[in-house]
Amino acid sequence: MHTVLRSACKEVLIGADQPFCIIGERINATGRKIFQEQLRAGDLSRIEIDVAQQVAGGAMMLDINMGVPLADEAALMIEAVKLVQSRTDLPLCIDSSVIEALEAGLSTYEGKALVNSVTAEDERLEAILPLVKRYGAAVIALPNDENEIPEQPERRLELARKIVEVATGTYGIAIEDILIDPLAMPIGADTTYVLKTLDTISLLHSELGVNMTLGASNVSFGMPDRETIGATFLCTAMRAGLTSAIMDARSPQLVRAVKAADLLLDRDPWGASWIAAHRSQQATAGP
Repeated sequence: MHTVLRSACKEVLIGADQPFCIIGERINATGRKIFQEQLRAGDLSRIEIDVAQQVAGGAMMLDINMGVPLADEAALMIEAVKLVQSRTDLPLCIDSSVIEALEAGLSTYEGKALVNSVTAEDERLEAILPLVKRYGAAVIALPNDENEIPEQPERRLELARKIVEVATGTYGIAIEDILIDPLAMPIGADTTYVLKTLDTISLLHSELGVNMTLGASNVSFGMPDRETIGATFLCTAMRAGLTSAIMDARSPQLVRAVKAADLLLDRDPWGASWIAAHRSQQATAGP
């Protein structure tokens, strides 16, 4: 099953037989006080730096979240999408909890975008899925509802199945255009959380066969040496069936771990990408 995302001139495939899709997380105002102040002042120059760093790091898509308190998020989303598309041909993930901002981003975007995200709440399904269908987008779906963020993998599977049934049956969205987020929770809060996420990934892979993504940095939140934890988690999750992640594409440790896992999981025929990257790194380093 392949999820196809496009910019105006570039296509990315997400699937179990494809290289792991690295979705750059950096163009996100959450937790970035200075960036928020710049955006409120109408200064989007930091976005250009974030784009360049993530493209150089190996991002295959970019996530854009303009959730800034006391700002017009829809207007910011329009400007950000235009700016990013002028600086890179990578496909984009339009990320917002505000319906107006999602629609603003989708109506501005040139290509087939990924929407981040929808939950199993009936109200959210009714608000977001028609937008996904109207703009021919794909969507990230989180298996939680108004009552709970479930801990048990079986309940997460149940809610994921509900979203898939509503999206495909009611709105005619193709199942390959639904990426399920298995819910990555911080291991610093409970050391059983990651095992539950991995079990959820395995269940979703075997029962629904869908592509998946998650916020990789959530796993290591609050812990020291976050990159080592994140790299180890991503490799383990890939083996369980994870096919993409919203992650820090600027981190060589994370990106190299993903590329090594692609090689070891036979998603890099003859190791061509791994060898080419190594030679490129040697050439850059010089004598």
